[in-house]
Amino acid sequence: MLLLSRSRGLSGVLGRSLCALRQGNCNLGRRSLSGVSRSQGLAYTNSSKLVVNTSSVFSVRYFRITAVCRNDVITINTPAFAESVTEGDVRWEKAVGDTVAEDEVVCEIETDKTSVQVPSPAAGVIEALLVPDGGKVEGGTPLFKLRKSGAAPAKAKPTVAPPAAAPAPEPVAAAVAPPAEPIPTTMPPVPPVSTQPIDTKPVSAVKPTAAPVAATAVEPGASKGARSEHRVKMNRMRQRIAQRLKESQNTCAMLTTFNEIDMSNIQEMRARHRDSFQKKHNLKLGFMSAFVKAAAVALQEQPIVNAVIDDTTKEMVYRDYVDISVAVATPRGLVVPVIRNVETMNFADIERIINELGEKARKNELAIEDMDGGTFTISNGGVFGSLFGTPIINPPQSAILGMHGIFDRPVAVGGKVEVRPMMYVALTYDHRLIDGREAVTFLRKIKAVVEDPRVMLLDL
Repeated sequence: MLLLSRSRGLSGVLGRSLCALRQGNCNLGRRSLSGVSRSQGLAYTNSSKLVVNTSSVFSVRYFRITAVCRNDVITINTPAFAESVTEGDVRWEKAVGDTVAEDEVVCEIETDKTSVQVPSPAAGVIEALLVPDGGKVEGGTPLFKLRKSGAAPAKAKPTVAPPAAAPAPEPVAAAVAPPAEPIPTTMPPVPPVSTQPIDTKPVSAVKPTAAPVAATAVEPGASKGARSEHRVKMNRMRQRIAQRLKESQNTCAMLTTFNEIDMSNIQEMRARHRDSFQKKHNLKLGFMSAFVKAAAVALQEQPIVNAVIDDTTKEMVYRDYVDISVAVATPRGLVVPVIRNVETMNFADIERIINELGEKARKNELAIEDMDGGTFTISNGGVFGSLFGTPIINPPQSAILGMHGIFDRPVAVGGKVEVRPMMYVALTYDHRLIDGREAVTFLRKIKAVVEDPRVMLLDL
């Protein structure tokens, strides 16, 4: 018998679809729709034509072949570090099972210079943490697994049993009235008085009895003035700071020279132009911009202070640009973001960059690129009330300027004693490269520019 079938149904298409479904890994494909496909065919037997109706049961599953569906659980790797950073320590902000939103910080990686935040690339649920807390990672190391578009399992609400119905009060029997007693007609008898004397005691002889005091439980070892201690592991940034400062002491021949600056003129200029400066530039005029600009002018006049020794080639490297690092104290440690090309900036440009870098430092958003380089450093201990100090050189630089607090002191002005706002400044320099003459001349130039900014404007 020869059978020729022309299918008007979707049997062939459905077969291929079902085959594709069996090969897919999409969770959404579990939803299905059932039905019946019908087809007709022609059958010839003994020269007779017959119409044969056939039917088959099929099942259609809905699925999407997209990256989000196929890769429901993704692995997030450690971001690439800068060239000068090779590894870091992981500090987890989330745990397994926590729900995270897109761009929400999952962990922080503490490196030698800064902390790198690792956000979640999508909303979902943390499936697994692949690195323990405090573990070391390198660029590209798998950090954690995230199930996309997941939601934390809804916590089952505790089922509160409905309050039991109060039992119906039992019917109270009708109170039976007691039988009425006869009203007495005679007085009751008076009790006899005792003839023995009564034992008396004066009031002063009665002593009050104190109530028993509950004994207070005293914990062992909790005596007054107990001595205790605890240990905290140093983070990578603090370890790196300690290492670099010790290397600076061991390498540089550090020497410090001092001077003092009369801040009267710069305070008067700031008070006079503070409002107009803020109105035009939307920035507050501080003292830091004056010292940064004065340092740039002095570095151009004394290029040896802006230079550095290359220990490998035994050469002195002179830089024709001025990149000043500004030391900023953060809860994690000391960071030194860099203001680049200060020689081309004015006061407003310097204040804007300082505000931007300070905001990044407070939010822990400083990148490695913000702290790389630097030819000279300024450290302002005056914000903490420092009167005097000797800063340590930030290697591989050759000098550092230390600012201190402004205090009123009596000084001799024109043969008279006057009270002026004064600041001590200190310049620590590498005596291997910089001689005393250049160091003192450099510091005197900063003093002259800060005390009278017209010196800078007139190029004196």
